[in-house]
Amino acid sequence: MPIDTSLVKSTPRDLFLFPLPRPDPTTTTTTTSLSSPPPPITITTTTTTTAAKMAGSRNYDFLIKLLLIGDSGVGKSCCLLRFSEDSFTPSFITTIGIDFKIRTIELDGKRVKLQIWDTAGQERFRTITTAYYRGAMGILLVYDVTDERSFNNIRTWFSNVEQHATEGVNKILIGNKCDWDDKRTVSTERGQALADELGIPFLEVSAKANINVEKAFFSLAADIKRRIVDSAKTEESKGVDVAQGSSVGGKCC
Repeated sequence: MPIDTSLVKSTPRDLFLFPLPRPDPTTTTTTTSLSSPPPPITITTTTTTTAAKMAGSRNYDFLIKLLLIGDSGVGKSCCLLRFSEDSFTPSFITTIGIDFKIRTIELDGKRVKLQIWDTAGQERFRTITTAYYRGAMGILLVYDVTDERSFNNIRTWFSNVEQHATEGVNKILIGNKCDWDDKRTVSTERGQALADELGIPFLEVSAKANINVEKAFFSLAADIKRRIVDSAKTEESKGVDVAQGSSVGGKCC
């Protein structure tokens, strides 16, 4: 008796298509082919690698976020480039919105990873950049010693920090381009007087001549690290169990 194939022909092909399971991103698949019949068999072995990756990635004791702020053209990007890559470009660098670089340094036998954010100085980016104030642990307020206006605007930048940054954030006043003596309009004494008024440290630097750039970042990082350690000791004295690893995971943003 002949077989009626009409049912097979009328059956949609999609009924025979079954979705294949997606591979688990945490698994490792190893395919082993067996030469003898039946056809090759696929053997799947699951290996957990997350813990190993986390252990290997913790190559520092402290993670500190720093922020560079100030008028456009004062040399914030050049200072960051000098500190992170020990290089300098004479070309004018315009930061669009926000940029950042990372450098790991050693302080008192501890590895400190610095995440340094460079903000745009133009007014049109002000809303974007102030959003980054909140997580900063240290802020460098930068002006140009050859630009009187950039110096006068420091008070406005300082007010923005007081309004948007975390309470108690470390700050330092930086006068860049100190090697341009023939074009200087802001004396060292005026810079120090402003820093004293604001109650923050002061340092003149030159990204071009590589003067005091390292000192500026290192001194700010050292102050922050000291504050973190002192805070941890205070918590311990109150009976709070503060793990040493908190300096890596709980003191950064």
